[in-house]
Amino acid sequence: MDPEFQSVVPILRIFDVKTADEFYLDFLGFTVDWDHRFDNNAPLYRQISKGGLILHLSEHHGDGSPGIKIRVMMKRGITGYHEWLITKKYRYMRPGIEKGYGGPDSQELTVIDPFGNTITFCQTEKDE
Repeated sequence: MDPEFQSVVPILRIFDVKTADEFYLDFLGFTVDWDHRFDNNAPLYRQISKGGLILHLSEHHGDGSPGIKIRVMMKRGITGYHEWLITKKYRYMRPGIEKGYGGPDSQELTVIDPFGNTITFCQTEKDE
């Protein structure tokens, strides 16, 4: 029997919740789905989402390595998302759209979080 896979949820290492919130919530527009701590002095493990994209952020040692790269495939909306990000005036990043590697109409938008993790949003067809 072939397995039926549902999705992949990357775990990105973070070192400061306030800094992570400024980047992921305020700049990228994600929403916190839930937080988990074993107690008030324990590291945070959090799920965030935007549309159908789910990411986990973790302060736990050993949960992900800082500096990873993930590619997020998009069906549409990269141009509008880029325009929206630029209006945020995030002081540490002003990403651009570049030619991608998924065909003649492929576009990519890359952001790097404050912990060295790279997220590249990829769209292979032009927005209508």
